[in-house]
Amino acid sequence: MHTPPQDTILSPTAPSTPINLPDCYTKIAEVAFYKAEKRGFEPGHEIDDWIEAEQELQEMVTKNKSH
Repeated sequence: MHTPPQDTILSPTAPSTPINLPDCYTKIAEVAFYKAEKRGFEPGHEIDDWIEAEQELQEMVTKNKSH
């Protein structure tokens, strides 16, 4: 059984395809950006946006791993 290197995680869009952590951070940043955009870039929510984006992507990874 192949285990991805420590600097990779499973892609939320393809459950068996590992992605590098920098790619993961890019995806998190993109999701967080859209969250900020949706609320008009009101300041003071940057950390909340990032944490929510991390959680959403992790849920996607977990959901895809179970299928």
